[in-house]
Amino acid sequence: MSGLFITFEGPEGCGKTTQARLLADLLASMGYNIVCTEDPGGTKIGDKIRNILLDPDNSAMASTTELLLFLASRHQLVHEVIKPQISAENIVICSRFFDATMAYQGYGRGLDMDFISGLNNAITGGITPDLTIYLDMEPTVSIERVKARISSSGTQDLKFMSDEIDRIEQELIDFHERVRNGYLDLAKKNPDRIKILNADDTVENVQADVKELVIDVLEKI
Repeated sequence: MSGLFITFEGPEGCGKTTQARLLADLLASMGYNIVCTEDPGGTKIGDKIRNILLDPDNSAMASTTELLLFLASRHQLVHEVIKPQISAENIVICSRFFDATMAYQGYGRGLDMDFISGLNNAITGGITPDLTIYLDMEPTVSIERVKARISSSGTQDLKFMSDEIDRIEQELIDFHERVRNGYLDLAKKNPDRIKILNADDTVENVQADVKELVIDVLEKI
């Protein structure tokens, strides 16, 4: 078998991390070698960039600065993790990838889509997921989930260096609506790769749908 690249996309609080972990456990039980990662982050350098991007204190960050930081983290992730693991014929599962940049910085921030796409292609070397699972959820619901998670944790989230909602989560609801519409538009334009699942369903039902999508891809390679 050749390597496989699967990404999860969706808003904050939609369950990307949970579904990625459940999928990794399932595929590992089937005998596959699995590597789980995230974008931004996934490397020592990328994690530091992630903290800069999500820090609420960085509210003055310009949209193009934000874009370039996301791309810098992604380039390191591709160089250090994704490309080597795919070449080793492993399955890479990543929480977010370039579709997030198109949705957030393109549709959300209003940056030029061709500009974003060109930079993305340059820094990824053309690597494209074999399957992208978009976990769809109303923005108001996703933000409330994030707030509930933080409220119930009772401890500081060391990963993001804050016990508050992060810089991007703090954007007005109109921004998150544009991002959601962007994801839906991307899915419409890439129906063979991007599959939409209802993230407001139970964890078990979403997991079953994810399994069906992934097994279908595995049967074709």
